[in-house]
Amino acid sequence: MADLVNYEGKRVLIVGGATGMGAAAAQKAAGLGAETIVLDVADVAYECARSIKVDLSSQPSVDTAIEAIEEPIHAVLACAGVADGTPNLMLINFTSQRHLVEGLIRMGKLGRGSSVAFISSAAGMGWMDNLDTVKDFLATPDWDTAAAWIDEHEGTDSYMFSKQVINGYVASQAFPFLQKGIRINSIMPGPTDTPLARANADVWLGFGAGYREAADVPTLVPEQMGDTLLFLSSDAASGINGINLLVDQGHTSASLVDSWDDPFVKVMAGMMEFDPAMFGMNE
Repeated sequence: MADLVNYEGKRVLIVGGATGMGAAAAQKAAGLGAETIVLDVADVAYECARSIKVDLSSQPSVDTAIEAIEEPIHAVLACAGVADGTPNLMLINFTSQRHLVEGLIRMGKLGRGSSVAFISSAAGMGWMDNLDTVKDFLATPDWDTAAAWIDEHEGTDSYMFSKQVINGYVASQAFPFLQKGIRINSIMPGPTDTPLARANADVWLGFGAGYREAADVPTLVPEQMGDTLLFLSSDAASGINGINLLVDQGHTSASLVDSWDDPFVKVMAGMMEFDPAMFGMNE
């Protein structure tokens, strides 16, 4: 099994790899023998083969980064993500990363035998209940039309919608990417102790706290997400494609079948309408 997750001789591109889950994945990949290239607007404070500055809200900046990336790339880990309230959220969380992945494929830098793994979120689990809207957005063929679509649809420049879109993209590209010899998957983390989560701690780290306490398990950490990303991108997962994999210690599954009582999980999954009274909130 160790040989199947060996990254010796492979070049791994980590988008949004300066901190959090991306940084953990990049450092784990290097420890497995990979040559790591890290893209981020922030400085990279750990050792990597190469870091490239990129502003994911700017198409020219992303295009410049694509040109600067050496081929071949064996795995892309699309880890960039920002929280609600950040300008150009959809550009950063999805549109830029789609643009980068498809640009690398078009230029022959990401080819047969390679893989793509996005970081989605448990917050995006309701994507199938919102499938028509997700598919309508994903039908946008390029950066400008995607940006215009978001401008025209109120409430879609949001964290939850960005993660629903990632899940829909992974499912929709499973077959066409596989025809090119490329696998695509995502992970859907539950609450994880990252700098982004700490900045939104009341909501992000508070979610599922009762479940973790009752199960006597700690909050997940970035290294666990890095491990799962690298597994999905390795030969050990060669038969896995088009999957949005929950990594949440079973919180979602337990809540959906009522072995744990968390109605908000059902709201996120589209199984229940949001009722403020159920959560002790005023109308």
